[in-house]
Amino acid sequence: MSQDESKSAASAATVVNTTEPEPIKAIPLRRPGRWIAAAIILIALGLFVYGAATNEAYHWDTYWKYLRDINIAKGALVTLELTVLAMAIGVVLGVLLAVMRLSPNPVLRSVAWAYLWVFRGTPVYVQLVFWGLFPSLYKTITVGVPFGPTLTTFDVQGWSAPFFFAVIGLGLNEAAYMAEIVRAGINSVGDGQREASTALGMSWAQTMSRTVLPQAMRVIIPPTGNELISMLKTTSLVTAIPLTIDLYGRARDIYGINFQPIPLLLVAATWYLAITSVLMVGQFYLERYYSRGMSRQLTAKQMRALAALRGGGDL
Repeated sequence: MSQDESKSAASAATVVNTTEPEPIKAIPLRRPGRWIAAAIILIALGLFVYGAATNEAYHWDTYWKYLRDINIAKGALVTLELTVLAMAIGVVLGVLLAVMRLSPNPVLRSVAWAYLWVFRGTPVYVQLVFWGLFPSLYKTITVGVPFGPTLTTFDVQGWSAPFFFAVIGLGLNEAAYMAEIVRAGINSVGDGQREASTALGMSWAQTMSRTVLPQAMRVIIPPTGNELISMLKTTSLVTAIPLTIDLYGRARDIYGINFQPIPLLLVAATWYLAITSVLMVGQFYLERYYSRGMSRQLTAKQMRALAALRGGGDL
């Protein structure tokens, strides 16, 4: 190739290279409305905080005094105990009621439906009032054979256990809602799983306990976390029994003495908010754990495992 021909080829290549389109530069769309809305919200929030901080009616000195009070802390501990025990009763009884509703036995289905109808159809506050009046409704409880010998007798009038009645009232009410959550989780499992269990010779009870319920946990766990947080706040209604050693009851007793309800209510709200915030964090990680395999987005650990598998395959 001559020198002139090589220069012509080089110039042609230069022309081709210079005529290539430039890469597109993505320019983000301007959204001034967002900044304006954020500024308005921040200004309004700042004005509210400033007004609350300078308002003497809030009695911030009383708020800071009782925020770390030992009696309030003991009330928060009682609230946690109520929440855990009531949720334990609600979960166990809720699973039983859900299985009864899905049972082929019409008697079990009817009993479960009647239970849900009563406890979901009446306010929990009214139910707690009835549990507070339980000693007035029943003087004694006799355990024995109907129209036969008596095994033992309990003197209900001698009971002085508002905490016990609070746990029972909250737990029985929660069971009605947990039953629907568990039933929805069971129905989310495909019919093929039940058919496969039946083909293996499992009974209906074995199919539920060994095949259906373990798979339904992915659907049951997230709303159960919501119910736990809701139960924590519902414990403030145990004043209907009456029970005054919980968080709200302690705050109410204190402002009944110093006649400053606003700072004490803020103290109780702060404690409730702090506990629910911790529960929300736990719920987030629990939901992420049980949602594994549902999302197409791979985690960093899954990406590393996939890269290692592909590397081994190339070898």
